[in-house]
Amino acid sequence: MPQNYLLTYSEQLATNIELLCQSIKAPSNTLFQIRKSSSSIYANIREANYGQSRADMISKFEISLKECNETEGWLKLMLNTNVIDESTYKTHRNLCGRIRRMLIASCQTLKNTI
Repeated sequence: MPQNYLLTYSEQLATNIELLCQSIKAPSNTLFQIRKSSSSIYANIREANYGQSRADMISKFEISLKECNETEGWLKLMLNTNVIDESTYKTHRNLCGRIRRMLIASCQTLKNTI
């Protein structure tokens, strides 16, 4: 079975964000929100793999896209408030970007095959 890179990267992001949140001091709301958005990316991609239809898969991928954007926003806020350094920010932002590009391509492929 070929490796599902989208699932692998989203699991990596959710895991990395959880470990980051365990290791830093930040307002509890910020930590809650970034945990929620990053884990939602992973959960929706997992659900899409067992979608009831192409439309369901597209819907789950589009939700993941929105959550990816939200995660990047929380990362930027954490950078701006000196909760994380620029290197940490870029590492996680780049992984979000990789996932986002894969989600966009997946949505386009699914929409073109309907």
